Amino acid sequence: MSTDGPSSYADQLAGIDEIECVTPDLNGVPRGKVMTAAGFLEGRRLQLARGVLLQCIMGGYPPAPFYGGDDGDLALVAEPTQIHRLPWSDVPRALAICDADEFDGSSSGLSTRGLLKRVLAQYSARGLAPVVATELEFFVFAPNPDPQRPFQPPLGLDGRREDGCSAFGVSSNNGLRPFFNEVYRCMAALGLPRDTFMHEMGVSQFEINLLHGDALLLADQTFLFKHMLKEVALKHGVTVVCMAKPLAHTPGSSMHIHQSVVEQGSGRNIFSDEQGEATPAFYQFIGGQQAAMADFTLLFAPNVNSYQRLFHPYASPNNACWSHDNRAAGLRIPASSPAARRVENRLPGADANPYLALAASLAAGLYGIEQELQPTDAIQGEFDVPDALRLPSTMQAAIDRLQRSDLAREMFGNEFIDGYIATKTMELTSFFDEITPWERRVLAAQA
Repeated sequence: MSTDGPSSYADQLAGIDEIECVTPDLNGVPRGKVMTAAGFLEGRRLQLARGVLLQCIMGGYPPAPFYGGDDGDLALVAEPTQIHRLPWSDVPRALAICDADEFDGSSSGLSTRGLLKRVLAQYSARGLAPVVATELEFFVFAPNPDPQRPFQPPLGLDGRREDGCSAFGVSSNNGLRPFFNEVYRCMAALGLPRDTFMHEMGVSQFEINLLHGDALLLADQTFLFKHMLKEVALKHGVTVVCMAKPLAHTPGSSMHIHQSVVEQGSGRNIFSDEQGEATPAFYQFIGGQQAAMADFTLLFAPNVNSYQRLFHPYASPNNACWSHDNRAAGLRIPASSPAARRVENRLPGADANPYLALAASLAAGLYGIEQELQPTDAIQGEFDVPDALRLPSTMQAAIDRLQRSDLAREMFGNEFIDGYIATKTMELTSFFDEITPWERRVLAAQA
């Protein structure tokens, strides 16, 4: 394991025997190895097969040529600011978020954390830095040992299950107060500052807003938060689900991304001028988002279930329209002061890889600034989506659009796009290998 001065972590890791050294795969799942603390502190190099970065969500891998033919190793290199004692672990244990690098020190083209760092370097070369915040929605369910049965909320303190009337409520009747108390305690221990928390519109659905800041930091925090949620849930006998649409007839779960851009040094928001009016860069950023959203849909909506959410677009718009404070638009401009003027990308689901979603959204915005693209007119109220601003509404359509995208290949490289498409095609094929209960129930007697 290569680190920046590993001996400096000796006090932080006192009493720790093992460290989970993880990096996000293309789905944002933590993958890696568990290393002894002694080996970590000695700076011993830890290696991981490069194919792991393309691991399918159901566990398989695309053909070897997509990750180099011989499936050689990459080096896991710990991010010095993201080494944490795990506050939920009963046994002293730590976790290190790592980059997946080639042995010459360059970032692997298959690393989504590396892709985000590359996009941020392009901003930095222009003297700019994105400021982002993520809003993550998730469901808390009772254990679900039989995946043939729908998810259910946990039993409440009154012996009943929540029935959908608790949106934006603050009651403790759902019995989840001990779970959330530990979530808050763990967030504080991990240095994850939270802004707001609420019960969302869905049955046993919640939302956490992470405090805005540096884009790489927010990606790390979102990645770590999702991992923490599932681990804490296991201790409390509940299940946290970050699927985009786990329940029918219920709102899905998003990961909205709030984005602004500041000048390095001064910290001035380049979306507002001295008079507080919107700048050309603001409109160009929106224009870039609009130009890329259809090509990048598979990066924001990566799973079959993602399109269940987008097919029922209430508050989860599958369009590239933009609007001032209209939640039916894919790009929403929240009401704010000029200093906080920002663009909210409402397309990503809770199932999106935060590194990849941020990389794609920010790359699109920078493309608009560099090309001086102009957006369409803003929409307000009820509106019909123009054909040019419609997004793919099925996973196959999104795969086809990404496959044809010269823009995506220019921004993220053929190695990543080809590998990503290969993995997503395998996942879609696996889905179609199964016959659903709906097909048996509805079609067997009639078709």
